[in-house]
Amino acid sequence: MATGIVDFQVSAIVLVIAALGCVYLLSAAVIVRRFKGVAGQHSREPPGVTILKPLSGLAPPLYDDLASFCDQDYPGSLQVLLGVRDSADGAIEVVHRLIRERPGRELELVVHVSGSGPNPKIANVIGMEHHIRHPVVILADADILVSRTYVREIIAALNRPGVGAVTCMYRGSSGGGIWTRLASMGIDYHFLPNVLVGLELGLAQPCFGSTIALRRETLDSVGGFQAFAACLADDYAVGRAVRATGMKVGISSLILEHSCSEQSIAELLSHELRWARTVRAASPLGYAGLMISHPLPFAILGATLSGLGLVGIGMVVAAIGCRLVLQWQVDHTLKISSDRWWLAPVRDLMAFGVYVAGFFVNVVQWGGQRYRIRSDGTLITLEEGTT
Repeated sequence: MATGIVDFQVSAIVLVIAALGCVYLLSAAVIVRRFKGVAGQHSREPPGVTILKPLSGLAPPLYDDLASFCDQDYPGSLQVLLGVRDSADGAIEVVHRLIRERPGRELELVVHVSGSGPNPKIANVIGMEHHIRHPVVILADADILVSRTYVREIIAALNRPGVGAVTCMYRGSSGGGIWTRLASMGIDYHFLPNVLVGLELGLAQPCFGSTIALRRETLDSVGGFQAFAACLADDYAVGRAVRATGMKVGISSLILEHSCSEQSIAELLSHELRWARTVRAASPLGYAGLMISHPLPFAILGATLSGLGLVGIGMVVAAIGCRLVLQWQVDHTLKISSDRWWLAPVRDLMAFGVYVAGFFVNVVQWGGQRYRIRSDGTLITLEEGTT
């Protein structure tokens, strides 16, 4: 009898959480529908721009991603620095092809071992820093695809009064396999709506590795890239440092493409767990609050505890339906057609598993190296065989 009462009470609690999660998903759909970024101000004398592209390894879409940055329709001077930390890195062949096919462009391969710090991306960037020639710097991850007007729009957003840095939202671009589809769904239907909800409520202050654009004087004022060499959430840390100077981080109206290249479930889960720990390191309370964005597992638990009654089963159906509404709205806003709807329950349960694991895992894999995450979000490199 007592066990039945406890089950009923727990079932009622988790079903209420699931119901609140359904409301959250529908609210997120409304917020996604009306997303607008920072309007730009185009300058008559466009400044020179240096793009930093830290590279590590050869993923299938790398050439197209990098070419999109090299082939910009920008009237000012444009330098693209492509950095690697290993002379045997597979990305070097792609960089040589880019340079060979674009004579006269300011494209430069930087092979170095001078970058320091446990964060491999920032260590790579530090090694490129002294090659920068222009007054505006754009740091962008290697797996990002942009339009030809990307630099023009980023500079226009940076020209807004009080804006010290500009960043961009991004969506997932699937290579066609099941794992890249699930990876792109995690970005499009979980990450993107959650960020927009956080912005709408004034709870999020994002800065994304997809794009961080800032002036050299702003970068110098926050200590250069060396100041972020030990940070797991380096992009968030850069944004926080810019805001600490009294300036804003503007979010461009551009939504870029992140090329998903995961080839296995192990690779997918490793990437997503690192991203989850990055979010938790940047905002522990905000990460805890994301529980509300996962109604389906709570609905399933509530339905099971209630003996698969009508209310419980109805809540499971409602959770799936609300997720599909959000997916449809995201696809509509991004102007893409998608055949991923049937994977929604799988993607939801996988996302919840990664979310829960994010509370307990303090060791992550990044670029073939293992790191322990300190309580302050900084990294410690682990030697092979240590735990």
